[in-house]
Amino acid sequence: MSYVTAHVLDSVTGTPAHGIAVALEAADGTSIATAETNADGRVPELGPETLESGDYRITFATGQYFAGRNQPTFYPFVTVNFTVQAEERHYHVPLLLSPFAFSTYRGS
Repeated sequence: MSYVTAHVLDSVTGTPAHGIAVALEAADGTSIATAETNADGRVPELGPETLESGDYRITFATGQYFAGRNQPTFYPFVTVNFTVQAEERHYHVPLLLSPFAFSTYRGS
């Protein structure tokens, strides 16, 4: 399993958000991995099996997702910054999304 995984749910439709481009980067902007949400809105593999302790970010390309649905949005990208402690086994970053709001939390 990837050390970092993600999940996007469209809170307007109550369904998984399929086809969203997702990028994992180090805090300095170094690209680590890219992926796209699957039919379940999940990214089960986003990067390596481990990461060093430090700050990272995941960027979700939400503008393209909403454009594909002819839906205007205030957030063309959602970036979630988080801190990794290397001794942890796994980080899961869920995103609850609507065109004009979003929320996230540390999942398991």
